Amino acid sequence: MALFGALFLALLAGAHAEIPGCKIRITSQALELVKQEGLRFLEQELETVTIPNLGGREGHFYYNISEKVYEFLSTLIISGMRFLLNQQICPVLYHAGMVLLNSFLATVPVRSSVDNLVGIDYSLLKDPVVSTSSLDMDFRGAFFPLAQGNWSLPNRAVEPQLQEEERMVYVAFSEFFFDSAMESYFQAGALQLSLVGDKVPKDLDMLLRASFFGSIVLLTPAMIDSPLKLELRVMAPPRCTIKPSGTTISVTASVTIAVVPPNKPEVQLSSIIMDARLSAKMALREKALRVHLDLRKFRIYSNQSALESLALIPLQAPLKTMLQLGVMPLINERTRRGVQIPLPEGMDFLREVVTNHAGFLTIGADLHFVKGLREMIEKRPEKNRPADPVASQAASAPPPSTAAA
Repeated sequence: MALFGALFLALLAGAHAEIPGCKIRITSQALELVKQEGLRFLEQELETVTIPNLGGREGHFYYNISEKVYEFLSTLIISGMRFLLNQQICPVLYHAGMVLLNSFLATVPVRSSVDNLVGIDYSLLKDPVVSTSSLDMDFRGAFFPLAQGNWSLPNRAVEPQLQEEERMVYVAFSEFFFDSAMESYFQAGALQLSLVGDKVPKDLDMLLRASFFGSIVLLTPAMIDSPLKLELRVMAPPRCTIKPSGTTISVTASVTIAVVPPNKPEVQLSSIIMDARLSAKMALREKALRVHLDLRKFRIYSNQSALESLALIPLQAPLKTMLQLGVMPLINERTRRGVQIPLPEGMDFLREVVTNHAGFLTIGADLHFVKGLREMIEKRPEKNRPADPVASQAASAPPPSTAAA
């Protein structure tokens, strides 16, 4: 009965376990790189430690021995040297190791803002899984509107999987990662665009006036020369679909066309529904995930009548061109800034490879230090910077032992 109860609780806990939107695998190659950088840092720390020469007299025996040959001393002197090493060098090694670990962890973003509208949550969902060849970490990987800090989107996407080990690091993103970003921007009211007057491309302005000439004349001839207004508003959060063949973003938006006479209320000419499909290409640059979008499929139709939908056919090509030339560069300017992924400061990616799977994608890359560990520590804010190794020995070192480190 107890066994059944334990099994039931385990299944219940698994059923409520949160699915990660982002996973990171650090392979043994990357750990070796970090180890080498850590050893260089330790060497720099030890260069600052000085041990005075030993001199004295034992009966008729006079000695004056430097640090380099202390292993040849008598048992009494070796014991003294061990005490000296334990008091000076071991605390430095301990301190340097803690600095190495804390410096890495302190620079990993957990919950931070992406811009003035949206933030991202990289909370670690469970303890890292360590094997002989890798270190795997599961992160929430969820965006949220800054104005609604407690807002969250349920994650029902496929859990990303990491199988590869050839590169130093692998990052996996599920569809949920991108869906939560687009949902957050939708909730923040960012997925809309309004073009008025000379902001409307000239060729499109001429085509719209020709297409709606009859409607304008029927309203009032005085409005023929009034500025036009083109408003695009995403009607529902866009959705991401990741397949082995590629990544696409599906968007449905309303396009409202109106005339804006001076000092008078605007007059709506038409309301159009627009379905668009964008292709997305991912890349890692300077520890940031960047996305480039291209408009692939596009169609417009009227939600009022089939006859009006037929009348809109001549507008489809110029509207698509307007989106490609006027709107997509604005979107890509924002996505080009990228979003930081949870890796320590001072590291960058090389030779990244993107692989699409069903429901998630992985990016493998090699790492290199863009600055040394000492430089990383020295550039940290003063309040977060570790104390001087020698000055902080008494406070931060482990209890002295009876043997040298």
